[in-house]
Amino acid sequence: MPRRRFALAAVFVLAILPHIQFIVSAGGFVQGLANDEQHDLISIRSSPFETALETLQVQIGYKYKKIGLLRRAMTHASFSEENNKALSILGANVIETSVSMRSLESNLEISAKELNRRISDVSKVESSCAADGKRLGLHKVVRVSPKTDSSAPLVVCGAFRAVFGAIALDTEKADDAGECFWRVHGGQVGGALAM
Repeated sequence: MPRRRFALAAVFVLAILPHIQFIVSAGGFVQGLANDEQHDLISIRSSPFETALETLQVQIGYKYKKIGLLRRAMTHASFSEENNKALSILGANVIETSVSMRSLESNLEISAKELNRRISDVSKVESSCAADGKRLGLHKVVRVSPKTDSSAPLVVCGAFRAVFGAIALDTEKADDAGECFWRVHGGQVGGALAM
């Protein structure tokens, strides 16, 4: 009986030894990195979430320098205190500013009423924002608690807006985020490009 326990313990140690060596050898180096960089270094095997983030970057045509911003953009408040609420607010403002700029560039004589209508059309949760987000498949990527429906329009819309807020922070330029929005949205109210 003791030999069997020893054999099981030996197999267990041999199975985890490569992982322990990696952690020990990288330990000193890992301490000097930011949390996002640590996550990137340590996650050798790609999780389905990380794979989905890579796919999403290809779809939107933007590669994040700080992938942690995209992770946060795809994290709903029901899942974590580190969530996409603030990024969603920033993203909504980036989108509204971009709509205003494009509208005024094409017609400086546009009425305030028409400008507000265009902003409102692009900002509508179900007919525009959530529709664009669902075309990107964000409802399959965004992390939510088990009690939250990831395909709910408010959840998808929040994640969609947060993507562009995260780009604005990543590039430190709202214009870059606005350009990416137009590539994804397709230039039409409520119509994202087919992905």
